Amino acid sequence: MKNLNVLVFPCGSEIGLEIHRSLKFSNHVNLIGASSVQDHGRMMYETYIGGLPFYSEKGFLEVLNSIVEQYEIDAIYPAMDSVISFLSKNKFELNCNLITPEADTTELCLSKTKTYQFYHKLIKTPTVYSKLNDIRSFPVFMKPDIGYGSRGAKKIHSISEGEEHLKLFPTSIILEYLPGNEYTVDCFTNRHGELLFAGARERKRIQNGISVQTVPVQDEDSFLKIAEKINKTLKFRGAWFFQVKENINQELVLLEIASRLAGSSSLYRNLGINFALLSIYDAFNIDVKIFCNNYNIELDRALTNRYRIDIKYNSAYIDFDDCLLIKGKINIDLVKFIYQLINEQKLVVLITKHKNNIIETLKEYKLLQLFDEIIHLEATDKKYNYIPDKDVIFIDDSYAERYEVHKNLSIPVFAPDNIEALMHI
Repeated sequence: MKNLNVLVFPCGSEIGLEIHRSLKFSNHVNLIGASSVQDHGRMMYETYIGGLPFYSEKGFLEVLNSIVEQYEIDAIYPAMDSVISFLSKNKFELNCNLITPEADTTELCLSKTKTYQFYHKLIKTPTVYSKLNDIRSFPVFMKPDIGYGSRGAKKIHSISEGEEHLKLFPTSIILEYLPGNEYTVDCFTNRHGELLFAGARERKRIQNGISVQTVPVQDEDSFLKIAEKINKTLKFRGAWFFQVKENINQELVLLEIASRLAGSSSLYRNLGINFALLSIYDAFNIDVKIFCNNYNIELDRALTNRYRIDIKYNSAYIDFDDCLLIKGKINIDLVKFIYQLINEQKLVVLITKHKNNIIETLKEYKLLQLFDEIIHLEATDKKYNYIPDKDVIFIDDSYAERYEVHKNLSIPVFAPDNIEALMHI
């Protein structure tokens, strides 16, 4: 298989970021990110294209095809439901492969109303009220017919509250309230229509519509039966998922189906199932097999930080005690940064007042080969006397040492907790 140039759009969506996490180490994929608005994708994708028109704007496809030509794109991986549906309907106007199911499938999955109408005789779906006056008991749940995350989703306790909500979100549908546990079932269907995997996980904690704490479900028979029914009636290809929630009788009720991978499908990625990579292989007619590790795993997510920093340097001078070695343990974040320096062919210098034989200590912790140079100082030495005054950075846990170096050399200095600002990935 040749290396494939894959364009992810919009690359800063939650899905676009999971695609990046899934594919950034693949030898077979070169990732290019693109977005219409400035988003987090520009901090993650090494090759990033900003300022595209919105997919709904005139000329979007022409701009997309110009990028396909310029970057020799082999496939576009859309990373938002509305974009998936739009590109599926226009796939024959694209000058490359498209990693999506058929347009009929993506169109139905886009609309919750269409999904419920299609499946109400096959799978238990929520009761839908056509208007507020039809509601027999409160609370109910309202959410936009087309949407993602939790935007516009709200538990409603009265007709007046529902009326106010409709003013803000006029496309909202009115559903019975489901009080039970909520689950996502991550699925994969190959190009032959075979359902190769369906793994359920409980959405234990949700923020902004995103599952931020999730664990696999061991008893999956009931989820698998629903997955098989959906797979028989829609033409999926690649990764997809559906969500269900328990009603008052603990019956599973269908909430939605999506024709893409889920952001928190990273739980199963870390059990050995890389949905994004599998979808790319399948899109290029390569047969795949799936197996899943059986260890216990839990995913808990929080905001992560990425930085861009406008300093240029050719060498880094790094302290040892309480910096590279903290409480007798190696600072693996700093080691990761050192290897980034090595990859960039920058000079890595250890500068230390270590009280013992530093060579023997480095050998003990298997760190000796990391450095181009080792400067072992006396306790009374001033580190700034041994460091150049340009094109260099200094990393040390000691505020006093950092202050002296910065005061005398005017170079950037960093504590161990600052090195995240220097990391590229």
